[in-house]
Amino acid sequence: MDARDVLIRPLITEKSTELISSQNKYTFIVDLRANKTQIKQAVEEIFKVKVVKVNTVRMRGKLRRQGLTEGRTSDYKKAIVTLAAGHSIEVFEGL
Repeated sequence: MDARDVLIRPLITEKSTELISSQNKYTFIVDLRANKTQIKQAVEEIFKVKVVKVNTVRMRGKLRRQGLTEGRTSDYKKAIVTLAAGHSIEVFEGL
């Protein structure tokens, strides 16, 4: 799997922004099949930073309704990446 296929997009929420400023942790939506080693290699290759630790969470899709029709949003995988001291990712800098 290519590095650009592993990382889908950054996840920017109030909680993830707080993690960036306090603990140097960045959050990404990643491919469901990606493992921690692939996520670490992808972040290091794309952003040229040193990754110390990767935590992953598999998120279930939520139930949604429109009138009588019921459906679910897609499942996704979230990765919380801890960077080494002195490293940062520029995509998140303006937050």
